[in-house]
Amino acid sequence: MNHLIRTTLLMLMLTTSVNAQNKPAYQLFTNQGEIADYDQMIADLANSDMVFFGEQHHNPISHWLQLEMTKSFFEIKGQELYLGAEMFENGNQLVIDEYLQGFYPEEKMIPEITQLWGNYKTDYKPLLDFAKDNHLRFIATNIPRRYASMINTDGMEALQKLSPEARAMIGPDLENYFDPTVKAYAEMAEHMGAHVPENMLNIQTAQASKDATMAYFSLKNFSPGNLLFHFDGSYHSNNDQGIIWWINKTHPGLTIKSITTVDQSEWDKMTPEEKTAIANYIIVVPDNMTQTKG
Repeated sequence: MNHLIRTTLLMLMLTTSVNAQNKPAYQLFTNQGEIADYDQMIADLANSDMVFFGEQHHNPISHWLQLEMTKSFFEIKGQELYLGAEMFENGNQLVIDEYLQGFYPEEKMIPEITQLWGNYKTDYKPLLDFAKDNHLRFIATNIPRRYASMINTDGMEALQKLSPEARAMIGPDLENYFDPTVKAYAEMAEHMGAHVPENMLNIQTAQASKDATMAYFSLKNFSPGNLLFHFDGSYHSNNDQGIIWWINKTHPGLTIKSITTVDQSEWDKMTPEEKTAIANYIIVVPDNMTQTKG
């Protein structure tokens, strides 16, 4: 009887293990469609100047891996590592710097930051606190939302209405290099099909203002030997577009790599060519993954 019980328990354990393996929280792939090894990925990415992590903003796997990868990069690069994020506007940089230096506690910092994202506490606070605890720089790279909104309304002409102090918060290369035919911006119109709005050029320009500004502040804080680990929505760095396009345009020659997050259904539909182009590494998550609160 004891043998029968032990056998039954063993079979139940094996069945549970198999079922668990059939429902992985995520899978990590190379852009060749092969399963990637985490440690090999870290070693590869750390041998870069900049790494862009394209997230799904409310996906917990994205945010967990961002923190784990930050820890791994820190073990390799130490103080040469610095972090940057779309989720913080560059107008808040002074407040963030003072917080990182321990001038005051978080409850005094938060009211001073404009446009703080709703999922800050669960998703971005751990990254900021890791930087604080380990004396790393954390760069607020994004354009202030009010200026992106002005550009969305008035297009490039909005820049002429702004003070020099305001213009300093917007990537200075926007006027020189913005091109609505570039893949990232042309696709914005293509995806609207027959419903392209009259102000489509303004919408594209506003999107470009975010990318150009994040590229500018990423570069402004870079020195040879550094590793930037930047967090952004995947549409800002997929296919070497968005921020990466602007960096390559204005400061060619850097080694830039990326990781992105896609749903399983999207991954299954992608061609080998699309998988190769989207990023160096791809995190594939279940379509029904629980979302963090925004």
